[in-house]
This record gives sequence, structure tokens and C-alpha cells, in this order.
Amino acid sequence: MPSLDICFSPELLPLYDLQGRVAVVVDILRATSSIVTALAQGVTHLVPFSELEPCREMASQGYLTAAERDGRQAENVDLGNSPFGYLDGVVPVRGRSVAITTTNGTRALHLSAAAEHVVLGAFLNLGAVADFVRQQQQDVIVVCAGWKGKFCLEDTLFGGALAQRLAQEFDVTSSDATLAALDLWQAAQPDVAAYLLKSSHVRRLNSLESHKDMEFCVRQDAYDLVPVFREGRIVVA
Repeated sequence: MPSLDICFSPELLPLYDLQGRVAVVVDILRATSSIVTALAQGVTHLVPFSELEPCREMASQGYLTAAERDGRQAENVDLGNSPFGYLDGVVPVRGRSVAITTTNGTRALHLSAAAEHVVLGAFLNLGAVADFVRQQQQDVIVVCAGWKGKFCLEDTLFGGALAQRLAQEFDVTSSDATLAALDLWQAAQPDVAAYLLKSSHVRRLNSLESHKDMEFCVRQDAYDLVPVFREGRIVVA
């Protein structure tokens, strides 16, 4: 039986062997939620960058540019890191490609590149991710993007939610990290949005008047697609 483990921060990834495994990279607030939404709205692919300037330079190649630092949209780019940027129609995105950089999520993607498959998870595509990893029948590591290398609650809740969905087919009891995430998810599950009001990242978003982003990002199974990161691009599996 394959196992499911959870890495609470990209800083802990050197402790894990990614070879031959599926890495599910998650940044609920908001990078992976925005990327799932972007692909659902017809973006052809996204190219993630760890640094801001190379992302901005992709505009010269016809890319839309999306960038965020410390929760705010960066200067001189088309989009920030809100899923509503792909939904509100202010910047037409269908048929376009996007270069993206965020504080935490794109860095976690690059650090997970050694895995056999690197997929992007969000509550918005939770069921699709569960189906994908069932099909692979390989050990899974949920890589929580966290906040500047530190633990964050919302990404860990996703790990617990995924573990709950896979509990019949995967070993979710041999890792203390997974057990902890499951316990947190069971506490949060009756009202995830209310539970997350106590989290530091949600307080940060609320200070930026982005509360509607959190409510959107905790919706489950809104999209039936799985983004995969391969050959430098994020595309639909």
C-alpha cells in the first residue's frame, strides 16, 4: 500500500526522498488556488518563477505576468495572486499564457521538481487530485508552501483533507505529520472558513481587504482538473 506523508514547509524537503514519488504542492492562499482557477478559465499554461524580474521579462514574449510579494500585487505586472484576477474579466485570460511568481508557492514548486510527478493541489480541485494520485499508485508527499518557510494552517488542512479522501487506499497512519493534519482537518471540516479566521495568513489577507479570496479558496471540488509541473511549465494533466 502506498503511503501519504506531509512536509509542513519547503525548508524540510531535504529530509524527504522525492524520487519515484508524487509531490502535491499546495499553497491554498493563494498561488495554487489561483493557478487551478487560471487553467479552468482557459489559460493555456503557466511558467512559474522564484524571482520577480525574470517573470516581468516574459511580457516581451507575449505572456501575461502575475506577481505577488507579501500578499500584494507587484508593480508593473498584469495580475496579482487572487483567483478573481482570472474570473473578473478585467484582464482577458482565455487562450493566453501566464508567467507567475509568488512569495511561497512558486518556490515550493521548484524545490519539488525531483519528484516523479509534481501536481498542484487546492481545495478547489481536491477530488481531482485524489483521483490522480490513486491512478499513480505511488507514495505521495504533500508539500505545504507555508509562509516564508514557516508552518501555515491552511496548507496543512489540505493535507488532512487529502489524507481523509485517500484513507482506504493509502497508508495515512505511519506519519505523525499526516496524523496531525488529519486531526486538524477533522476539527476544521464543519466550517473551514470560520476555522481559518484564526490563522495568521487569513488575518494578513483580511488586512489587505482580500477576505473574499479566502472564502473562495476553501470551496471544495469546484474544478475537475489537475495542474502538473513538467519541463518548466504548468499544464493540465
